[in-house]
Amino acid sequence: MKEGGARKKEVSREELIGVIADFLEMGHVDNIIAMFKQDQSVYPLSADVIKDERFMVRMGMAVLFEELVCSESAEVLDLAIPGLEGLHDHETSYVRGEGANLLAILNTPAAFAALGKFKNDPDPQVQEIVSDALASMAEIDRH
Repeated sequence: MKEGGARKKEVSREELIGVIADFLEMGHVDNIIAMFKQDQSVYPLSADVIKDERFMVRMGMAVLFEELVCSESAEVLDLAIPGLEGLHDHETSYVRGEGANLLAILNTPAAFAALGKFKNDPDPQVQEIVSDALASMAEIDRH
């Protein structure tokens, strides 16, 4: 017990994913950016948040990653990759597409390597996301 008899309640993984998703849906991306900067252990939750069926949550994740890319190191950003890479065989095409999109936003060598698992996706839109991301990376490499 803490001073004054207050106990610290542990938040479950599912509750934390729900809080992140709800804040993103409400447009509180700045709060989630602060959370990710403060606690790197939330990066692996990205793949679970992106599975949310609410469009605003998924769009919020893209905004979140775009902001984090500007301020965080590749090593920190890459903490999200294992979970996102694992979405390549998810049964829902929008989840695969969003996973591929977040990997493209990360724009790290490890993220682009992970995109390879999405290359032969059965959904043409997912294939286009991957193709555009890889072409963009190739263009950057040429300059």
